[in-house]
Amino acid sequence: MDAVIQKYRQESRMWQQTLDDLLARIGRRFGRKEMQQRARDYLQGLLQPVERKNGWQLAEVAGQRVPYSIQHLLDRARWDADAVRDDVRIYSLEYLADPNAVLVVDETGFLKKGQHSVGVARQYSGTAGRIENCQIGVFLAYVSNRGRVLIDRELYLPREWTDSDEDRIAAKVPETVSFATKPELARRMIERAIAADVPFRWVTGDEVYGNHRRLRLWLEQQQIWHVLALASNQYVWLPEIRQVTVQALAATASAEDWVRLAAGDGAKGPRLYDWARLPLLSWQIPGERWLLLRRSLANPQEIAYYIAYVPRGCPLEDMVRVAGSRWAIEECFEAAKGEVGLDQYEVRSWHGWYRHITLAMTAHAYLTVLYAISAQRPMFKKKTRYDAMQLWKQQRLH
Repeated sequence: MDAVIQKYRQESRMWQQTLDDLLARIGRRFGRKEMQQRARDYLQGLLQPVERKNGWQLAEVAGQRVPYSIQHLLDRARWDADAVRDDVRIYSLEYLADPNAVLVVDETGFLKKGQHSVGVARQYSGTAGRIENCQIGVFLAYVSNRGRVLIDRELYLPREWTDSDEDRIAAKVPETVSFATKPELARRMIERAIAADVPFRWVTGDEVYGNHRRLRLWLEQQQIWHVLALASNQYVWLPEIRQVTVQALAATASAEDWVRLAAGDGAKGPRLYDWARLPLLSWQIPGERWLLLRRSLANPQEIAYYIAYVPRGCPLEDMVRVAGSRWAIEECFEAAKGEVGLDQYEVRSWHGWYRHITLAMTAHAYLTVLYAISAQRPMFKKKTRYDAMQLWKQQRLH
């Protein structure tokens, strides 16, 4: 028993040291020691088992009677959330970097009751599965065989917000911000990843991004291999230089075209589907275009469609692996919302949203790195990611 207790103590010290290393990395961004301590308090509050990680609750965890210092950190304090984002990305990639990694782009909704939070509107939320009063954040995740982490974020502003001077002023939206679609926001984040020399090989995303032809063309021009979901009514070019909808093309797949493969592991084991691919027009380009099909085993009439731009000779298994990587960002959202309060904020301003989201991403990155380190240590080697997280929960930092 003493040996077990000693192991837990050693792990607890390692967890604290990992957090100290991260805070030392980003601390300079907050200037004075007082502000650095407020950032530390905020991050440690996000990592605590608090029911609602809002200003009052986080202030209580930090031993403060009122949330003024927390509110000051998110509002009036002078610090650059983008610089912190960059520091955290570098920190994360020191543990997770992989030249075969996948960049996954996706959006998530933040449900709201009022009308004054920046970007809030009645719009479709994939989180809720329906139109809701919400904000929409577009995120970029880094997915490798060592882990997955959110590395960038953008707030989507509907046109009713970008066209309203009154709302922009009230929410402190910078004058330089104009309307941008979700695929355009995704492109900005991918461009930043390229500029920062983030090592990756693939990009994937859902229909919001796959249906956007300009984004696909830009990716091809940059020679970025990608597998993006497509709606059934989208048109593609065939090798014989004619257009057809992806649904009509999928109907031509023969029984011999289908192969059963796993698109990664889910909560109940491998995600098994039948897969097929059909060639598309790939004339005078370095890579190859394919229509990738995913068929449900339970309901063969249920088919998902992807457009793939891949290296010549790329095996079907690689395409399937990339398509399956998209689920990783959903796991990031679930963990970031459930563990570190990604969606539990009460800020209304533009910079307040970016500051809270960035600090929540920082806390999530810490947990991801902690797992990457712990997975290599003896007491974790035979445990799953879930088991490692449960052990961490039992040893919350104080």
